[in-house]
Amino acid sequence: MPSTKDPRRQSLRRMQWFAIALLLASLCGLLLSHGMGGQGGWGWLRAFCEASAVGALADWFAVVALFRHPLGIPLPHTAIIPQSKERIADSLADFVRDHFLDPQTLLAKLKVLDPAQRLGEWLRDPARVGFWVKEAQSMALGLLNVFDDARMQRATLELVVAQARRWDAAATAGEVLGLLTQDGRHNELLDAGLVKLGDYLAQHEVKAAVSQLLLKHVSKEWPKVVGMVDAVASTSTAKLADSMAEKLSASALDELREVLAQPEHPARLRYQAWLADYITRLRDDPALRQACDDLKERALTDPAVRQFVASLWTDIKQLLQDDLADPQSAIARNMEAALGAVGERLASDTSLREAINEHVMAAAGQLALSLRAGVTTHIAQTIKGWDDRQLVQQLELSVGRDLQFIRVSGTLVGGLAGLGLHALVVWLA
Repeated sequence: MPSTKDPRRQSLRRMQWFAIALLLASLCGLLLSHGMGGQGGWGWLRAFCEASAVGALADWFAVVALFRHPLGIPLPHTAIIPQSKERIADSLADFVRDHFLDPQTLLAKLKVLDPAQRLGEWLRDPARVGFWVKEAQSMALGLLNVFDDARMQRATLELVVAQARRWDAAATAGEVLGLLTQDGRHNELLDAGLVKLGDYLAQHEVKAAVSQLLLKHVSKEWPKVVGMVDAVASTSTAKLADSMAEKLSASALDELREVLAQPEHPARLRYQAWLADYITRLRDDPALRQACDDLKERALTDPAVRQFVASLWTDIKQLLQDDLADPQSAIARNMEAALGAVGERLASDTSLREAINEHVMAAAGQLALSLRAGVTTHIAQTIKGWDDRQLVQQLELSVGRDLQFIRVSGTLVGGLAGLGLHALVVWLA
């Protein structure tokens, strides 16, 4: 129900009383002129008041008939708006569909608008872009403060775990290894690894470590032999171990050089066969695939891993809060720079503007087609669902004051018409 304090209602009431006052004045003038005999000057007054009263009553009937039955009498073709509500709803919905959601009309307006150019001009204004970036920065910071940390941690953990469990780790590993072995890349990897291993074995520190291990092992397994060698031989066991380590290193380096120099070396062929077999097993061997899944599941159920995943949200939130709260926010600066770059690109690249406009036009056409039926139905059903009394009140408040001017005009124009007719009768007589 509209409020009784609605200024439109007060204005409507004033115009209604003014129209009624004119009607009452016409009726009083008509009675007075009749009482005075209706001759002479009174005849002119009678003609004016009689015609103005008829005009006022006729226009009152016409105005009231739009919204309700005059005097509550259900005369034909009265209460036009309530009686025609469904037809009005369908007509209004069709009007909106045909004039506002017509694809050709929308596309014509969009073509004249040139959305890409306007977007480029908007983005090239640093002050405007900076203002909206600051607004977005403030909104994002406020939004971060609203989140429930405990709930977000649980959600992050559940999301990561669910995605990880759906991930086929064995198949992914097989695909990665398959890419690495294309065009002999695995041989390049093997060569690089062998070169690094050769450099490692050639280091003095590595040879010394091997010598120490040999001496430690021999001393532990054959202590008496070591003692006898130290007592009898001119060379100590430590020196023998150093010599053995040097020879082992040289032998290993010679073997590595042979593998590097011979594309068909047995070790290289065994490496290739093993790698190809392992890739096949990753894709097809149920046991190996299950082993990968078991390893993944053990990682996912490990308390340390789960605690780390759950804490990701807290760390990410803190990083975002610290940056967004900073007046020199890196995120804001990057956004401004990126938007400004887009604006400059749109200003200088005609083909890019044309491409964007084509996409916008295509999307707008599809959107208009998809919305036409739904919006038309929604408008029609909404109007049909309105209460008749509420519909009448809203329309009357919107246009009723102007309709009261029709009553006032009818009263005055009717009176003038009456004077004209009376003058014609007098002239003819």
